[in-house]
Order: sequence, then C-alpha cells, then structure tokens
Amino acid sequence: MFNANKEFIDVAMKRKKADLVLKNGKIIDVFSRSIIEEDLAIHEGVIVGFGDYDGVEEIDLQGEFVTPGLIDGHIHIESSYLTPEELGSLLVNFGTTTIVADPHEIVNVKGLDGLNYMIEASKNTELDIKYVLPSCVPATPFENAGAIVNADDMREHMKMEDIIGLGEFMNFPGVIYGDEECLKKINLAKKNYKIIDGHCPGLRGLELNAYIGAGITTDHECMTEEEMKEKISKGMYIQLRHGSACHDLERLIEVVDEKNYQRCMFCSDDRQPETILKDGHIDNHLRIAVKHGLDPIMAIQIATINAASCYGFNERGAIAPGRRADLAVFKDLKDFKNTMTFIEGKKVSENGKHLSKVKKANMEKVINSFNVKNFSIDRLKLNLKIEKANVIEIIPGGVVTKSIVEEIEVDEKGDFLYNPNRDIVKIAVVERHNGTGNVAVGLLKGYGIKSGAVAISIAHDSHNIIVSGTNNEDMAAAVEELTNQGGGVVLIKNGKVIGRMELVIGGIMSDKSIEEVNEKLKDIHNIAIEELKVNSNIDPIMTLCFMSLPVIPELKITDEGLFDVNKFDFIELEIE
Repeated sequence: MFNANKEFIDVAMKRKKADLVLKNGKIIDVFSRSIIEEDLAIHEGVIVGFGDYDGVEEIDLQGEFVTPGLIDGHIHIESSYLTPEELGSLLVNFGTTTIVADPHEIVNVKGLDGLNYMIEASKNTELDIKYVLPSCVPATPFENAGAIVNADDMREHMKMEDIIGLGEFMNFPGVIYGDEECLKKINLAKKNYKIIDGHCPGLRGLELNAYIGAGITTDHECMTEEEMKEKISKGMYIQLRHGSACHDLERLIEVVDEKNYQRCMFCSDDRQPETILKDGHIDNHLRIAVKHGLDPIMAIQIATINAASCYGFNERGAIAPGRRADLAVFKDLKDFKNTMTFIEGKKVSENGKHLSKVKKANMEKVINSFNVKNFSIDRLKLNLKIEKANVIEIIPGGVVTKSIVEEIEVDEKGDFLYNPNRDIVKIAVVERHNGTGNVAVGLLKGYGIKSGAVAISIAHDSHNIIVSGTNNEDMAAAVEELTNQGGGVVLIKNGKVIGRMELVIGGIMSDKSIEEVNEKLKDIHNIAIEELKVNSNIDPIMTLCFMSLPVIPELKITDEGLFDVNKFDFIELEIE
C-alpha cells in the first residue's frame, strides 16, 4: 500500500516534476464510465493524477486509450505448461498486470513444496501474481493424488501475505453436507480474513444457499444463464471464463446488463500458450464482450475494477490519484491491440514484446517423481459380460461431459473391440504417485482418435496418467514411454513414438521457454489431429486431461473407477 509523503504531494501540486507523464491519451474512468482527455502523471510507481503535468520522462500516446491494468480473476498457471516467470513475461504483452492464481495442480502433485516453488518463482516476474491456497488436495476422496493438504497443514500458509484467499472449493457436496474438514478449511480462511473462491457447477436452490452461506464468494462454473442469474442474486461474483477448452463467456455474456455487471469479472482458468499467442489473454475477453454488444467501458470495468473490488485490491483496478500505476494502452476499444503495459509505473511491454530477461527460480523440489506399480497391457483389458456400457461423451467447447449408454462390440474374452466406423475408444487412468497399482478403464465418445494412443500426465486435478486409444498395445506403449520420460505427453502409432513433450516440473509444467513450449505443443496438436485423427473441434490434450476431473458433470474416470458426478458415486462400466 502506498504511503503518503511530501515528495508525492509536491509532484501532485506541480512543485516538482513527475517521474513519468503520459501525454495525449484517452484515460478510461471506470468509476463514472467515461473518458478523460488529460495528461496522466506517475511518480514512484503511483498515479499522481490528471492535468497539465511535466515529467522527467514523457510519452506521447497520440490519442490511444489508457485503461487500468487488466486482471484475470482465476487462472491455473500450470495449465499453460509454463513456469510463472515465463507466463508472466507473456501475459504482460496483452495488457494484463495482475492474476489471481490457484496452484492446486502442482500442489496436488508436490504438496506445499509446490506452492512454495510457485510463490518464489513469481518473485521473478513483473506480472503481479496473487495466490489462493488450494482448498481441495486431493480434489475429492475418489482418487489418489500426490499429496494431502488438510486444514491443519494450511494454518501457517493461510497467514502469509502472499496468500490472498482459499482456492476454488470443488468439494461442494462436502460443504452442503457439513463435512468437518471442509468447514475447518472455510473457517480457517474466514479467521484470517481471506476470500474463498467457489466451484459449484449446476448448484441451485437450497444447496446453493448453504454453499454461499458458508462463506464462498465467487464461481466460474455456470452451466446455464438462469444459474448465473441466481448466483449473482445471492451475492456471488461470477468469473466469466474463456480459456483454451472452456468458452463460457460467449454463452453467458448475454446475461450481463446494467443491473448485474458489477458482480462479474473475467477469467481464463486454463489457457495454453498457443491460445494466448493467437488470441491474447483478458484483452481477448474484451473483444468478445464488445463483439456481443457490451459497452466497451463496461467491459473494461469487468476486466479491472470489478476483480479488484472482489479481491480487495484497493490500490489497483482504476486510474486515480494514489493508485498503483498498473496501466494498459490500447489503440482502440474494439480490437484492443495493446501497445504498452506499465506495472507500478515501469514499462514492461511495448508492441507485444516483453522488455526484460526471464530469470527462473530453483526447481529442485518440484522435479518429477513417478511411482507406477503393477502396470502391464493386461491391466487395460476388459472382461465384459454384456454388450452395453456407460460411456463418457465429450461435449466440444467445454469440460462438461454427457453420461450415455451405448451398444458396444466385444471379443470372445469380453474385451472391448474398436470399430473404426464408431467414435468410441478406450480411456484409462493409471495412478502414478503412491504405487497403488490402480488402473481404471472406461469408454470415451467424441475424442475422434482413429489409430494409436495419446498418454498424458496432466490429468486434472490429481494428475495421474490418462491414456486414450484404439488398441491395448499402443495404449500400453504410451503409458510405458510416458513413465520412462518422466511425464508430459506421448503419442504412439503402431508401437512407435510419433510425438512427445517432456514436462519435468511435476509432470505438468515445462522448464523451457514460451517459444519452445508453443512449438512443441503445435507439433503435438498437429500430429494428434493429422496422424491419429483426433477430433479437430477439440483441444486434443486439454480436453483429454479433463476427463478425469470428478467434480464436473456428468461422467468422468479416476484411477479408482468410472465416476457419476451427478450421483457423486462410482458406477459400473457395464449396464446390468
């Protein structure tokens, strides 16, 4: 927080020059939804005010628009496969200055060592990364993760200034049924005056009352417009999501109006480098919102002051005297092409280029460790007695799946037979953290793969190995190869590796540069679609990695079996 001092007052009163003055810009006033056409003075990283100021440095903006720095209200850094330093150097190129990050991916793999690594790494980037403490490690009791973090484990971290809240509370059944451990975590956050993020797709009525009443403030999981309206009317902030796999913003933006926009913010949740380099970050949300008819300045309010208000960032989110000089400069309010980004008055990006070198934190405690036991090709074989099964069906554009029943073909031993004329293949989850030997096998529709197999160690949220393919041989080879390389992505066809990407940090993040990760991802995607014929309407990696998330309806698979999210219980693959 900025402390008042005489020098700042002297600059404000024009008795002394400001460090920096932005001349001839159009300043977006998010308080009164208007445009101020005056010069903007900045001193020691803080906004002095508007007026005819002189600066030690002066920049002529030539009529471009100055907005508060953009804020992402909810993101998982790990889903970019980049370290915090690399992602920070990328996001500032699009006008983002603050993100609220939930590191529950790395914490599910590496425990609190993972959280500590993320906090240290974030000190090496200009992007201001605010962390929430993961609430659900593991995400549910229905899978095996690399760590268990309970309320007692959280006590010291919850007191930390680096931690601003409790991360998305995915175990909403635990909340609404009064689970003791869930309530201990919530009350620990409340005791430390921390915000609590939510995650409750489809929750309505009395159950929603209980969930919100327990103290949960935000949600980025709205399945319908009516659900979004109810959550807002009951006091929630809604994070309008547009990531690589989930495009809820386009579906929900029609709900936003004069009556409720102040309870909305933007978030990316999970966004890969290719998506960011192609479409941008929160600037992409602005373009989408304006394209759908939202007033541009209202969209900017959603991207800035709303998120700041929600999370208690009273020193940012607006352009006003005494606020942090976190600023984005755009050519116009339609395409939102970013030309400059300032963080605490320092220019960190210009014309899409990050202006400083990337320095990385020590990764020693988060390098991979795989503990796969008792895996063989036989673990992928089924012994079905009837030819009718519960099948996970992918819905393009999101991570919600359908639970469907399909007639299938089986061999003489009851194992599933792939039919190239039908888009149904095997999917399996192999436990990789605790040596349990767990392998669960199910069936997947809509992935489109017509030959070979794809195996990944990115499997939300416990990040076991997830593999899908048309035959047992390629699936087993993919799992073995992935284990041997220490995680990441492996593509197999006819027993041979045709594509791979190593992710040495917990099996979910790369130690490489943005450029290297992006090129490798593009290769992986192209090979998956062109060689293996994965459905071109979905992201072949990100879509697959969400098939094991047992808190998103309707049907998922964990290392312990096929999981019906609506029933919140396991079900058999076979239909009795």
